[in-house]
Amino acid sequence: MLYAVLVLALVGLDQLVKFLVRAYIPLGGDVPFLPHILQLTYVQNTGAAFSIFSQHTWILTVVSLVVSVALVVLLLKKVFPHPLAMLTLSLVLAGAVGNLIDRALFGYVTDMFQTLFIHFAVFNVADICVVCGGIGFCVYYLFFHGRGDGHGADSAEG
Repeated sequence: MLYAVLVLALVGLDQLVKFLVRAYIPLGGDVPFLPHILQLTYVQNTGAAFSIFSQHTWILTVVSLVVSVALVVLLLKKVFPHPLAMLTLSLVLAGAVGNLIDRALFGYVTDMFQTLFIHFAVFNVADICVVCGGIGFCVYYLFFHGRGDGHGADSAEG
């Protein structure tokens, strides 16, 4: 239940930020946010990370839907019952759903965070959730999976 609330809160935050950007920043326009670090720039991304597959938004929509359903199943069945795994999978789910909503409703994903200290792709709250959740799940899998949660090679040794 706690993880469902987290997913809903993060999807809500993602959609709120995207709505505010679409409402108050013209397409291609920017607004200072953190001087010399980050600005808000309204970008419509029809692709995935770094605009790859930008001509195939419908494929990305289907992939996002399939991944979201798979993540819901993993979370409901507690395939990875460790709290860190549940948290990180919830973050990835929130990000997948946040961007899925944009693709389904608009045919593009609203991006807004642009780094000023390095040249990097413009990203959004959902992207932050996916990246942090993905890295966090890798940490879980490398360092915690199979240690006391009933999964992995360690549990079979007895």
